[in-house]
Amino acid sequence: MATGEEALTDRLGRPLRDLRVSLTDRCNFRCPYCMPSDVFGPNYPFLRPDALMSPDEIAKLVRALMPLGLEKVRLTGGEPLLRREIIEIVERIAEVPGLHEIAMTTNGSLLTRDKALALKRAGLTRVTVSLDALRPDIAAKMNGVRFPVERVLSAIEAASEAGLAPVKVNVVVRRGWNEDEVVAIAERFRGTGVIVRFIEYMDVGTTNGWRMEDVVTADEILAWIGARHPLEPLPPRREGEVATRYRYQDGQGEIGVIHSVSRPFCRFCTRLRVTAAGELFTCLFGARGVSLRPLFDAGASEEEIRAFVSGVWRKRQDRYSELRSEATARKPKVEMSRIGG
Repeated sequence: MATGEEALTDRLGRPLRDLRVSLTDRCNFRCPYCMPSDVFGPNYPFLRPDALMSPDEIAKLVRALMPLGLEKVRLTGGEPLLRREIIEIVERIAEVPGLHEIAMTTNGSLLTRDKALALKRAGLTRVTVSLDALRPDIAAKMNGVRFPVERVLSAIEAASEAGLAPVKVNVVVRRGWNEDEVVAIAERFRGTGVIVRFIEYMDVGTTNGWRMEDVVTADEILAWIGARHPLEPLPPRREGEVATRYRYQDGQGEIGVIHSVSRPFCRFCTRLRVTAAGELFTCLFGARGVSLRPLFDAGASEEEIRAFVSGVWRKRQDRYSELRSEATARKPKVEMSRIGG
């Protein structure tokens, strides 16, 4: 961790601890809160393969950020397992000394037992799998391609068996769509060691038709689950953790809620995001990024990349969720499929 003169903070005093790297803007799902099919259709202009950051460039960026205090890398998408070099990318990042964690968020569609084991051998620490419903009809509506729930559940099991634990399950809750699934999902994973995290529906991007009235708040979610299985709060594992943790009083595990809308946590955000094309974003709800491509193309050193990123981070003053309203929701923002959530 960076100390003394090397310590890096933004204008609000927030350190850089987490890097979220999108590996591709493509996905084989069409979840309506992320990639609605009427927008991301067959003719959508996705990035060309030669526009993506290479495994070498990703590893170079991670190495460059380590002296600034970087502790954790999360691989995202789109769907990161669509990236053919996924194993090589994990291997290259795992070679960087000092990282506490290399995690990945996936929809689970391509996470077989063999793939989970290969990822673990390559150096991946942990996996988070998205699953918004258990009922097949609701799941089909939520993933947009009628992908079978049982195959996602098999992916979660495969990740657990491979030691990519604790496996976490992300559930985006949207009123009128899947709020009736909240308790069922919580109960499905109680006592299994899998940690479910319920996420308030957010206005990421501009294509998902977000409205404030569609948000199911964390308090509602906790009340529904707590009425069946009493809960008590847990302290965060680390500073800047996005999920507020709760344990079942009977000892059958824990859940988390991510309340970006009802109780924003901007003041604790330590995340830097980079798109698959190498654009830096200092906020999930940012409108414009800053490209690393000129540095990569010029063969910039790690020191030069570090200085560039430091300059971007020191100017950072984002706190979108604290300012959110129906009006801000209509402002231009990067799409989730591009920035990686």
